[in-house]
Amino acid sequence: MSSQKKHSEVSRRDFLRVGSLSFAGLSMAERAALAAAERDRSQKNCILIMMTGGASQLETFDPKPEAPSEIRGPLKAISTAVPGIFLSEAFPQLAQRAGQFSLVRSMYHDAAPIHETGYQLIHTGRLSKGSTNYPCFGSVVSRQWGPRGDAPPFVVLPRLVGSLGVNTYRGQQSTFLGEAFEPATTVGDTSTNGDYEIEIAGESRAIQQQYGKHRFGRLMLQARQLVERGTRCVVVNLFDDLHQQLTWDCHGTGTGTSGKVYEYRDLLGPAFDKALSTLLDDLSSKGLLNDTLVVATGEFGRTPQINAFGGRDHWPHVWSALVAGGNTPGGQVVGASDARSSAPVDRPVHASELTATIYHHLGLNSNSCLASKDDQELSLVEASPIHELVNA
Repeated sequence: MSSQKKHSEVSRRDFLRVGSLSFAGLSMAERAALAAAERDRSQKNCILIMMTGGASQLETFDPKPEAPSEIRGPLKAISTAVPGIFLSEAFPQLAQRAGQFSLVRSMYHDAAPIHETGYQLIHTGRLSKGSTNYPCFGSVVSRQWGPRGDAPPFVVLPRLVGSLGVNTYRGQQSTFLGEAFEPATTVGDTSTNGDYEIEIAGESRAIQQQYGKHRFGRLMLQARQLVERGTRCVVVNLFDDLHQQLTWDCHGTGTGTSGKVYEYRDLLGPAFDKALSTLLDDLSSKGLLNDTLVVATGEFGRTPQINAFGGRDHWPHVWSALVAGGNTPGGQVVGASDARSSAPVDRPVHASELTATIYHHLGLNSNSCLASKDDQELSLVEASPIHELVNA
């Protein structure tokens, strides 16, 4: 076995195990693995952009131009820079950049169709059990790797997600890991980590204009600033509350959920398209994109058929995610939904696999020990990374 191959195998297999041991007790191979992993993980970052409310797959990343109008909806599908890949007309700038990202069109979970279950699964890889709430991946990374310089290792923008409809855990906290690993936030919140002051000013008028002077643009610009400063994990809640405002939660009726799907094209889509496209360009121009995994997704999808009010309702059976950066391949589609976008028909991807992919990028093996419970070790997440994204 070559020394290079032996080195890589030790690094993959033993880094987390040896990380808790005395350096003096390590073999030369383990010392080399630890040093190499230290260098590698020191540069890795993740920005998770939550399209809070559950963005419709049909009006975003998985349009169905051949479907009947009651399925297809009012938005058109547009071609992209990658032949054969189509996006909603709400995203013309992202369409030009299709070669820079992958689309996962077969996301799903089989838990209750409420916002909170999706949030738990994406952020922790698990559903709460009884009184046990599991920690967010950002808190786990904060515990394992710690801060870089004076930057908070884990930040939620602008604050922890608030009311989503059900009063239960939403997956964005440190839970049993302890208060030291709670996320910092940029606005007043009881969970704000007071050890860090987050600076969000200092950008030129030109770059602010490129991102867009709206909520989406401001949040994604702040995410880039934090990663550039040294933050390892940034979660962006595009909305931190679903009440009394237009969000991705497009039921078409009801208090705070009156949005109709055509408003993805007229209001939500243009702001998201501009902000995310600029984020990808900005990270690339600063040499940060290869080390920064960028994920944009909702917590579930929407019903295949438009309801009587011009909206779509909760649908966890299939939805889509966009994944860019972090040395993941671009210009590909992972999985597929059926002709009605009602279920995966190729390569189903459970929400927890996305969490495992984030862990993988940040240098943590999903099988590593998160905690010991009832004399049994609990792994970080009971899923494997999306192999099409990490083995390309």
